[in-house]
Amino acid sequence: MAAPAAFTIDLNDKPEYQRILEGKPQTFGMRSGRVHLTPGQACGQHSTKNHEELLVFLAGQGELQIGGGARHAVGAGQVAYIPPETLHDVLNTGAGPLVYIYCVAPAGA
Repeated sequence: MAAPAAFTIDLNDKPEYQRILEGKPQTFGMRSGRVHLTPGQACGQHSTKNHEELLVFLAGQGELQIGGGARHAVGAGQVAYIPPETLHDVLNTGAGPLVYIYCVAPAGA
């Protein structure tokens, strides 16, 4: 596969999901997007499967739920790493929007 070209993308401030990276052929396999959760809203529990994931929190307050029990307070200025094969969910526990960017990439070489 030829190396993807470098590029930039402007983030919007709309209260909706924004796709950023879509995987191949745009990238070698990385995907990402901007998530906007309203108070009380969750992204929905899902697994990273054979991918690792990075969450970069831009605004708001929430809770990162890992697997069946671990819960971590998250918010603006924080970053979370989620390893492969890990169930997780993000819940907005604040009074305003919780906004974050996720980056997902295939694990391993």
